[in-house]
Amino acid sequence: MSDTQNAVLDNPTMNDTAHDQPVTVRRAILSVYDKTGVVELAQVLKRQGVEIISTGGTMSKLTEAGIDVTSVESITGFGSMLGGRLKTLHPNMLGGILARRDVAEDESQLKDAGIGLCDLVVINLYPFSKAADDPNASLADAIELIDVGGPTMIRAAAKNHAWVTVVCDPSDYSTLAKEIEERNGSVSALTRRRLAVKAFAITAEYDAKIASHLGAASQDDKADFPDIWIQSYSKVGTLRYGENPHQSAAVYSKTGTTGPSLATAEVTGGKLLSYNNYGDLDAAWRMAADFDEPFAAVFKHANPCGAAMGNDIREAYELAHATDPLSAYGSVVALNRKVDRACAETLNETTFVECVLAPGYEPEAMELMLKKKTRRYITVPTMDITSSKLRRFRDLVGGLLVQDDDLKILPESDLRVVTETQPTPEQIRALLFARKVVKHSKSNAIVLAKGTAAVGIGSGQTSRVDAVMSAVQRAGERSQGAVLASDAFFPMKDGPEEAAKAGVAAIIQPGGSKRDDEVIETCNLHRIAMVFTGMRNFRH
Repeated sequence: MSDTQNAVLDNPTMNDTAHDQPVTVRRAILSVYDKTGVVELAQVLKRQGVEIISTGGTMSKLTEAGIDVTSVESITGFGSMLGGRLKTLHPNMLGGILARRDVAEDESQLKDAGIGLCDLVVINLYPFSKAADDPNASLADAIELIDVGGPTMIRAAAKNHAWVTVVCDPSDYSTLAKEIEERNGSVSALTRRRLAVKAFAITAEYDAKIASHLGAASQDDKADFPDIWIQSYSKVGTLRYGENPHQSAAVYSKTGTTGPSLATAEVTGGKLLSYNNYGDLDAAWRMAADFDEPFAAVFKHANPCGAAMGNDIREAYELAHATDPLSAYGSVVALNRKVDRACAETLNETTFVECVLAPGYEPEAMELMLKKKTRRYITVPTMDITSSKLRRFRDLVGGLLVQDDDLKILPESDLRVVTETQPTPEQIRALLFARKVVKHSKSNAIVLAKGTAAVGIGSGQTSRVDAVMSAVQRAGERSQGAVLASDAFFPMKDGPEEAAKAGVAAIIQPGGSKRDDEVIETCNLHRIAMVFTGMRNFRH
């Protein structure tokens, strides 16, 4: 390593003053797959006297528009080769991009080789994602859309952003063109740095998509959880604050998402969604999406305080809100059916609902609901999230936990009755309903239900018996004859004993405790029916 390189590593700010100067664009390379706006940008460059180098379809597009263009072939001395795989990778191209203007040796070598400097690189990449996301596209089709020359030139220009401007997103053309015109052909250091950062992010995202697709195509056992986890997200917006006013926050959308997305969902009415709104809405949506029948979920602090099915969406919401009206104050609501006027009337009668999420709203219903000026209405085109192959993430200090979402279906045939008292068909239906609700409640969690409506929810407790008592306290007299769902096994008989005191008639739980026999004996003593599922549903 040279002394100069060592000095730069020791002092990253070395030469920053020189590099903070504007750079006049005299020569530009334009080679784009997406030709949106490229003609307009080229016209601005021509008015500033910039020489434009181009290739293939871009050159044809610019020539048709009457713009004089220098071909890449005339610079490199080679035409397109290998079916278009090789066009721009040549010292005569890359040398002009990578050369440092303040290093005499670089200038001398370019002069000896007859290579001209390049001040602007405008490139966007082959649409690999288009083939990767197309179920009818073969692996060979996708591989042919892996861009090689484009990322190389983008990264070269981004590396040398002290002297070169790089643009790889058509949405940046107009801003850049305006700056070039206002500054008489030059680009500021701040703009060059900003565009370089974006360029590196775009190429990183591009490579991540390729690695993910090829990994999945290899059918490797590690494809779902690769050795190197790479995901890319684009910022949708900055939030007012995080969980608390002293915390900063933003919302991002996962790049390449084609299914339903809360991050980009349509929001009507009221102020912008908050960090806490997003968390509650995500939890409520996941629960509502788990039911095929008309269903309503009422959530507060990422926990359900109401859940119910109904003959229609209005009845589902009425029953859900009745689960715990006190806790529902300031809640978010998720509905898995389009909101009609009848449901809208009931929603408007409810005091202080922060947000409502649904697959749609009838015009008459929306007109009525917008009378609630502060309430937000979120539209997601479909409630089905199973096709999105969802993951659950949790930050660690210096790490990340990743797991599959809990989407496994429990067939009724998997239930095992373990008590002398047999559950009735109506109780089985209620037990399966309660078990779905409890799976979306933070552990330790207990749900009491009657029919297909929750009447008491105890969640987020540090002991299971406390969760039972919390659910019973919320249910009150409604616990008489109710069914109970537990997200994990009862480690002791105290939980079922509390349920028996409250009049619970049937219990569903995974089973698997070393004290299962004591728990079963307790249920037999109180003539409570109990079924084991063999499936735990923790949500921490």
